[in-house]
Amino acid sequence: MSAVFIPYREVFMNYAGIKEYDIANGPGIRFSLFVSGCTHHCRGCFNPDTWSFHYGKPFTKETEDYIIRQLGQDCYQGMTLLGGEPMEPQNQRALVPFLHRVREIYPEKDILGHFAKIMPETMELLKYIDILVDGEFVLAKKDITLLFKGSSNQRTIDVQKSLQAGELHFWNPGDTSMSKMTKI
Repeated sequence: MSAVFIPYREVFMNYAGIKEYDIANGPGIRFSLFVSGCTHHCRGCFNPDTWSFHYGKPFTKETEDYIIRQLGQDCYQGMTLLGGEPMEPQNQRALVPFLHRVREIYPEKDILGHFAKIMPETMELLKYIDILVDGEFVLAKKDITLLFKGSSNQRTIDVQKSLQAGELHFWNPGDTSMSKMTKI
């Protein structure tokens, strides 16, 4: 499979916010990026402001550089992508080159994503994702006891293991603890 790289300046994406030192959206201490734009409009969504692709601030080279610098702190186990919907086509096009940079600079950091759409850039994007929460939030299946997801229809996938095996492997939180490389 050939790489799909899209030059940064040709793609526009907004982000709704950044949450530093996040312990709620993945294993260990996370740097969380909330992208803007979602066409699902799930009933009961915890973040409906992020549905608009125009919400928030432009995701610029300066924003990328800031995130990259922050991720260099030893306390961060990795980064989590939330939304909105990171898998919206417009967002995937912006995230592929960014995650390529993150993975190149910090191969030891893990990346968790919440996604539900497939497009040409998807396989390239998945190369950089370790854990994937797959599926739309369904209010009727809401379950606050689930780890890092909101409804029982969503699947938590070990992406790298799945890609390597050529079949779906679910993520086992028992296999995960704070990275030994993380320093508090």
